[in-house]
Amino acid sequence: MAEAFLSAIAATVLEQIATVVSEEIRMAYNVRNDIEKLKETMSRIQAVLLDAERQQHENESLRRCMWKLKEIFYDAEDVIDDFKCISLREQVAHDHNISKKVRALTKVPGRPSSLKLPGKLKDINNRLNELATEWDSFNLQQCRENRHDFYTETHSSVNSWDVCGRDEDKEKIVRLLMKPSEDQNFPVVCIVGIGGLGKTTVAKLVYNDDRVICYFDVKIWVSVSGEEFDLPRLLKLMIRSISKEEKCDTSTVEALQHCLRDILIYKSFLLVLDGVWSENQASWIHLRDLLSSMGGLPKSRIIVTTRSMKVASIMSSVEPYELKGLLFEDCLILFKKWAFRDDDEQQHPNLMRIGMEIVEKCEGVPLAVKTLGKQLFTNTREFDWQFIRECEIWRLEQSKDDILPVLKFSYDHLSSHLQQCFTLLSLYKKNEIYHSHEVIQLWMANGLLEQPKEEQEWEDVGDRYLNELLWRCLIQKEKDYGNYFTFKMHNLIHDLALYVSQKQCITVKCDPKAVDKNFRHLSFCGSKLLRVPESLKDFKNVRTVLVQEVSEESKRIHESIIDLCVSNFKYLRALRLRCYSPLTTLPNSICSLKHLRDLDLTGCRSMGKLPFSFYKLRCLQKLKISGIPLKYLPDRMESLIELRHLEITIKAKHLKEIREGCWTRLQHLGLIECDNLECLPKGLQYLTSLRRLDLVSCSKLVSLPRSLIFLTRLEDLHVSSCKKINLQMEPTEFDVKRPQLSLKTLSLWDSDELKDFPRLLLQGSSSTLQQIQIGICNNFEVLPTWLRNLTSLRKLEILNCPKLSALPE
Repeated sequence: MAEAFLSAIAATVLEQIATVVSEEIRMAYNVRNDIEKLKETMSRIQAVLLDAERQQHENESLRRCMWKLKEIFYDAEDVIDDFKCISLREQVAHDHNISKKVRALTKVPGRPSSLKLPGKLKDINNRLNELATEWDSFNLQQCRENRHDFYTETHSSVNSWDVCGRDEDKEKIVRLLMKPSEDQNFPVVCIVGIGGLGKTTVAKLVYNDDRVICYFDVKIWVSVSGEEFDLPRLLKLMIRSISKEEKCDTSTVEALQHCLRDILIYKSFLLVLDGVWSENQASWIHLRDLLSSMGGLPKSRIIVTTRSMKVASIMSSVEPYELKGLLFEDCLILFKKWAFRDDDEQQHPNLMRIGMEIVEKCEGVPLAVKTLGKQLFTNTREFDWQFIRECEIWRLEQSKDDILPVLKFSYDHLSSHLQQCFTLLSLYKKNEIYHSHEVIQLWMANGLLEQPKEEQEWEDVGDRYLNELLWRCLIQKEKDYGNYFTFKMHNLIHDLALYVSQKQCITVKCDPKAVDKNFRHLSFCGSKLLRVPESLKDFKNVRTVLVQEVSEESKRIHESIIDLCVSNFKYLRALRLRCYSPLTTLPNSICSLKHLRDLDLTGCRSMGKLPFSFYKLRCLQKLKISGIPLKYLPDRMESLIELRHLEITIKAKHLKEIREGCWTRLQHLGLIECDNLECLPKGLQYLTSLRRLDLVSCSKLVSLPRSLIFLTRLEDLHVSSCKKINLQMEPTEFDVKRPQLSLKTLSLWDSDELKDFPRLLLQGSSSTLQQIQIGICNNFEVLPTWLRNLTSLRKLEILNCPKLSALPE
């Protein structure tokens, strides 16, 4: 499925060429002509990729060609990233805010790997030239940005035999339709849910209900589908739904609306718009206003079925009707109808026991129940039933109306960049609780996000992507923590992610035999894994390694994973060791992973120090080493100039002073379980990009420095289990010209010494602060009267503060 990624990969490479490969580097490595040639060729290919993505499903030769292109594009991205590493090395060597010793160590003469870059670039251009003749033979054309033009027609008839457990949903929606409305526009009931959940079925049940038939003068069923909200087409379908005799061959909206008005004038109507994808608000308003002029307005209603919460918010001002999954008992009844003939299930109790487990994996989605039931219809072989029970749904052969192809419409509707991001979610285990910031950092490490707009950060782009997945019901939010949130993914959506990522991502639970060596992302997830499978030692192009679960008893598996990364995965972007690991150190050779951007060692709680060579990982954007009892940070950490997220545990009393110009991109700093830390580091004011500060279980920390008032971009401050901290920070005569701050959330938990809010910070954020949480603070007695000056405060949450007896008036 990764053919669809091509336009996103091409866009990323072209952006990197423009921003990374400076004129100085082009001249120094004599690659100016080769860079221009690569840019020109990729731009020419990119111009027709949308057409290629549309045609690939009917043209096997084109699809194979696109796979070849994908590998070349990935290799081009790696080479451009090599130039980025050179550029960072040069920046460190000439940055006077970094110590002379570090700069001297950085000034290494041309390395053998760097000298190979011109040859690699020429090789990529040659491979593109060899493919050019075949590519040109497809006669691809430039086309508009609509990649997702598909149409699936539905009808209003319903077979009650095929429906279980939707009576309550029908009743609720019928009551909504009958409810009087004072709104100047007719009410719109939006039924929202993932594909295959039964939105169209519920709409049919309502449409054919006797009360509805009597209540409305006219009923209209329109299958919208497709991405475009094509008004002339919709008007024609409405007219034909009402009157088969009415001629509506004209294509002008003016003539069509006259025709529709003649039919509907002074009549109440129920209009069902089934399968709406378009998020074009202007088109919807145009249709709504046109319908408003038809008469019969007080009683007229519209039902919309959609997979998108955004569509629902555009088309209706009331809360959407979020359709839930069927109860297990209803799913079981439906399964028996599709898997057995008549009442044959009573003759096969052994199969029914297996069938109950099959139904459980469908998680209340009726189309999944039907899909698996059909696979077993009249089949009484126990082995086949066990196979369906154990097999991942995405591995089963399915027709176009079965669950996976239906769900895939949602994937096809995503942008090319977001499709790439969605596939990486398949690396996590089913039923995983995802953390939004962790997912975004993984996307960033792999370069999957579009270039941020002005005043935006990469993290903001990632937030926008996750919100789009939420809108489209592909993920479900679990809990909102203000600066991040947790979410889950329905198991069937996870199956979809596995399906579309099957040539990009692999989850290693045992020793895979015949596997594609071009996999880019690995996840180790098998508690019985004692060693690295031999087949993985041929992999060279891996960019992501997640170690979620391996044998805790075998130290060798952890060492061999690190050895594999260092020896084979030269372009590794993300390495996360999240499960328990007995590793006590990393090898000095870790520095060879010069493209590494995301390093998470939270599972390595026996590790006491980081290697001397650590400072050479200059591309690092995220370093998460919380829970590792480091005595000190390694020297020369200031050379990590790309660092954006740093979460550490330090056993020292003091941290090294932060120098001006150091870590100017740092967005998040977390000090976790720093038991001996007595104060925050000097120079904190130089972290000019800091947006989030977490202080957790720093038991000897007593106060915050006043230098925090210079962190004008700080949005979130979280202090938890810092027992001795007192946040009193009163303004003084020297603070008259204090800067305007941007704090949005303040969270204070579990402190016996906490008696005051940091007034200087909060009043400086009076127009931005939205949320304050305080809990388990036994000596907190009174809320300050100046709290009423925080004009943007929306939420004040207080839990278990026994001495706080009243709120300010």
